[in-house]
Amino acid sequence: MTTEAAVRTLQNFVDGEWRDADPAGYDDVPNPATGELLARTPLSSAADVEAAVRAAAAAFPAWAATPVVERARLLFRYKALLEERFEELAQIVTRENGKTIADARGEVRRGIEVVEFACGAPTLMMGEMLLDVARGVDCESMRVPLGVVAGITPFNFPMMVPHWMFPVALACGNTFVLKPSERTPLTAVRLTELLMEAGLPAGVLNLVHGAHHAVNALLTHPSVAAVSFVGSQPVAEHVYRTAAASGKRVQALAGAKNHLIVMPDADLDKTVEAIMSSAFGAAGERCLAGSVVVAVGEVADALVERLSAAASAITVGNGADERTEMGPVIRDSARERISGYIERGVSDGARLVCDGRDGAPSGGYFLRPTVFDAVTPEMAIARDEIFGPVLGVVRAPDLDAALGVVNASRFGNAASIFTRSGAAAREFRQRVQAGMLGVNIGVAAPMAYFPFAGHKWSFYGDLHATGKDAVAFYTETKVITSRW
Repeated sequence: MTTEAAVRTLQNFVDGEWRDADPAGYDDVPNPATGELLARTPLSSAADVEAAVRAAAAAFPAWAATPVVERARLLFRYKALLEERFEELAQIVTRENGKTIADARGEVRRGIEVVEFACGAPTLMMGEMLLDVARGVDCESMRVPLGVVAGITPFNFPMMVPHWMFPVALACGNTFVLKPSERTPLTAVRLTELLMEAGLPAGVLNLVHGAHHAVNALLTHPSVAAVSFVGSQPVAEHVYRTAAASGKRVQALAGAKNHLIVMPDADLDKTVEAIMSSAFGAAGERCLAGSVVVAVGEVADALVERLSAAASAITVGNGADERTEMGPVIRDSARERISGYIERGVSDGARLVCDGRDGAPSGGYFLRPTVFDAVTPEMAIARDEIFGPVLGVVRAPDLDAALGVVNASRFGNAASIFTRSGAAAREFRQRVQAGMLGVNIGVAAPMAYFPFAGHKWSFYGDLHATGKDAVAFYTETKVITSRW
C-alpha cells in the first residue's frame, strides 16, 4: 500500500500552469482492484473555477482568430502524441478506473478517433453561400465559435468522454474548462500535459478538479457559453435545468437502461458472446451496457442456460492482468449499491441464476456477473440504471410484446435486436424508441463522425455529442445578406 505522505495531491491547470487549488476538501483516488491510494483530488471552490474561466476568456480572442487550419495542425500533433503514448494512457485508465487493459485500449482508441474527426475542422467549419437570392443580392452563412465552453465528465470513460468534448470545441475556435470526475482524474491530467506538449497556447484549455461546488460554479458562470455533461440522469437533469436557466447552450448525456431483444432465429453462439461483452464489459459501468435481455418465444430457456454458463465462466480480477475478463466496480459504495439491487431483485420475485456476490476476489471492489431470469418490467432491476454487472432476462411471447417492454422504459439510449430476419430487424428499427440501435450488435456505439444520440431520459438538450451535431453545438451561425 502507498503511504499517505507519498501520495500525489493533484493541482488545477489554469492559464498554462499547474496551480494548487483552494479546496473545500479532498477525495482519495484508490486503485479499485487493489485499494492502493493513487492520488488525492482537490474539491475546488468557486474561486478556482473563476480563475479558470477568466483565463479561458482572456485566451479566446487570439485562439478564435487562429486560422482553422492551424488549429487542426495542432490537433494532428496531439493525435500523434496520443498514439505514441497509447499504452501508457491505457494503463492509467485501468489503474484508476479498474476496467480491463483490453477495455482500456479500446477506450483510448475511441478517444483518438474523435481527435481524428476534429482534425477535419477546415471542412467541418465551412459555411454555405447562394448567389442572387434576389436581384443583385447574395446570401451566405458561416460558423463562428461560442467563446468559453465547459465539459463535465464521468468516471467510467476518463479518456474517451473528454475527447467527445474538447477536441471538437477547440477545433471550432472555443476555449475550454474541463472538470473531470474526481474519482478518475489522472487520465485528464495526462491529456492536459500532452496538449501542452503539442503546443496549445496558455489558457485555451484549463482543468479544474472538484465535485458539485465546481460543477455549479460552471453552470452559473456568466462567461461560460455552453456546457457539455455526461453522467447519471438526476445530475444530467440538474445540469440541464441550471445551465439553461443561466442562458447557456447545454448537452447533457444521462442514464440508460438498454434492452437486447433476442429472437428465436438468432445465432445463439454469437448472440451470447455479444451479450456477455455488452452486459459485463467494464463491469457494466457504461451507458451502453445491455442490462435487460428480452427473450422472445421459445428461445428463452436455451438462452438463459447459455447466459448462465457464459457468465459463470468469466474471469474476474485485476484489469492489469491480460487474462482478466472483468475488473472491479469503481468504489466499495458502488459494490454495496449493486448488491442491494441484487437483493431487491430476489425479494421482488426474480429468479437468481448467477449471484455475483458469491466467489468474488478479495482486495478490491469486486463482484462477479449476476444473471436474473423471470424478470418483469415493473421490477426495480428492470427499470433502474444499476450501473453494474447485473443482467435481467424478461420473457416476451413475440416481437410486438418485446418492443412494448423496450418502449415502456423511461430511458432511450440504446437497444439491439439479434435475429436472422430482415423483416424483424426492419420492424425493430422503425418502432423502437431509442437513439442508438444495433442489429446483431451488443454495444451499439456510433463512430466519432456520427452523433451519440440518446433519447428520452437519456439525453437533455438538442444537439448531441460527437459528429456534426458536436460541430453545430460548439459554433454559432452568422448569416450575411449583401448587395453591392
